[in-house]
Amino acid sequence: MTKLIEYEEASEEVRAVYDDIRITRQNDYINNFWKAIANHPPTLQRTWQAVKEVMTTPGEIDPLMRELIYIAVSATNGCEYCIASHTAAARAKGMDDNMFGELMAIAATANMTNRLANGYQIPVDERFKT
Repeated sequence: MTKLIEYEEASEEVRAVYDDIRITRQNDYINNFWKAIANHPPTLQRTWQAVKEVMTTPGEIDPLMRELIYIAVSATNGCEYCIASHTAAARAKGMDDNMFGELMAIAATANMTNRLANGYQIPVDERFKT
């Protein structure tokens, strides 16, 4: 297992990212994902900036929907950590068990039909091309 870098033992560069995470998320908790990738500060900084921009910048997709998308992609990719952390975030933003069930049904159905379309090598209908 990768060593987790705690705030007290972190370099100034890592502490700056941790501080930004705390300010952005408005809590003091730094989860293990960030502590693990802090072993390589440039990756920590680059990854946090991307996540911060995509998940917190105001846009057309509301915060709960962003978390739901993250869960669906994480389930498809088999990332237990991301499923757990983003499910917790989605629950904090209002997701309930029924919504989670619907999300998993949609993700499972999309995976099934994607595999069928790829396996059959189905050409894209002209009317669907933009």
